Amino acid sequence: MAAQRRRRQRRRRTAPVRRRRTARQDALARRAGAGLVGVLVLVVFWSAIWMYVVGVVVAAAVGGLGWWLWRTDRILRGRDRAWRQQDAVAAGRRSLAEVDAMTGTEFEELVAALCRRDGCREVRCVGGPGDQGADVVGRLPDGRAMVVQCKRYTPSSVIGSREVRELLGSKVHFGADVAVFVTTTRFSRQALEVVVKDGIVAVNRDLLGLWNSGASLSSLMGVSGSGQGDARHRARWRRTYGQKRRRPGRPLGDGPDVSGLAR
Repeated sequence: MAAQRRRRQRRRRTAPVRRRRTARQDALARRAGAGLVGVLVLVVFWSAIWMYVVGVVVAAAVGGLGWWLWRTDRILRGRDRAWRQQDAVAAGRRSLAEVDAMTGTEFEELVAALCRRDGCREVRCVGGPGDQGADVVGRLPDGRAMVVQCKRYTPSSVIGSREVRELLGSKVHFGADVAVFVTTTRFSRQALEVVVKDGIVAVNRDLLGLWNSGASLSSLMGVSGSGQGDARHRARWRRTYGQKRRRPGRPLGDGPDVSGLAR
């Protein structure tokens, strides 16, 4: 009796397992039968349906390729956005003291990088011998050609009207629609009069700090010629950087080399 009871208990425990195994075997058998029927249909009716089969295969391949290209594009765009965001964050953390420590070429490259960050196209540095007074050229996001002059002077210096007028010659030489003057110092009153009269975009030290910290070039265009503050601001500037020197503007550097006056 005890042995029969154990056998019945064993059968009750193993019954669900056998049923699940049987169900899986039945499902596999049905799939195999369906696959066999499909193969037989293809063999029997191949001459009539081969075009449809090939069409389905081609459509699936094209769809798969399209999905792969879309996914790859999304990944690349995401990486590009992440890189631009990291670059913008790094630029925002760069202080004007770090900008002052740059070489003339590094300053031009910084200005070019800020232009690219704001959506400008075809941006390249052209500073050097025979640069016709221009350091960076490119196109604004709206397609207008621009020419940029970069003056990396000490903050106690000042940009005179003659230097601003030289940029007008560069604008004509390069056939630009917009002229931008970027400096690490301030503009004289006469220089600002030329800026306003001839429509030059003047980016002084204060506006350069805003641009470097994330403000767009297009937003700076709206305050060009009027962003140097009032008398109290100018007095605070003199206390911070010393008395201004009009001619010539002294470039930042360690030694007596003055070859970088224009940069």
